[in-house]
Amino acid sequence: MNFNSLIFLQLHIYNPLLESMLTVFSDDNFMKKAIQEAETAASLGEVPVGAVIVCNNAVIAKAHNHVEKLHDITAHAEILAITAASNYLGSKYLEDCTLYVTLEPCVMCAGAIKWARLGRVVYGASDDKGGFMKYGKELLHPSTKLEFGIQNERCSEMLKNFFKAKR
Repeated sequence: MNFNSLIFLQLHIYNPLLESMLTVFSDDNFMKKAIQEAETAASLGEVPVGAVIVCNNAVIAKAHNHVEKLHDITAHAEILAITAASNYLGSKYLEDCTLYVTLEPCVMCAGAIKWARLGRVVYGASDDKGGFMKYGKELLHPSTKLEFGIQNERCSEMLKNFFKAKR
């Protein structure tokens, strides 16, 4: 057996560490981090929306709604996360980043996502009343990839419970 054959065999041996690394860098895992932010928002009396921005498999920004605390209708989780990520990277463009957010962004946030040129957006729960998809994906930058439904049930349930408790 020569050296090249050994390398080939080694590459095809099951490696549980590699599998756990893939799990850590999954959409599901990053959405769970956004859910943690949403839970923080709920505990502070804010609408439970959380967002994280990931670049090169690292969370570079995280935020939750601060609308009530700041008395600012623009203090959505997505806007705050974009601002933090832009500051972290020193760039207004986030083309190599993914935004994970627990609720479908509104039109205002879709505009911010467009201008930041986010490479990818992943959201959990749909928002039939206030979500940007009511107007179509065209509100995002043409190169932005969109995925949805990750942890949908958990994100939806959190919002339903929050508003049920408010009534």
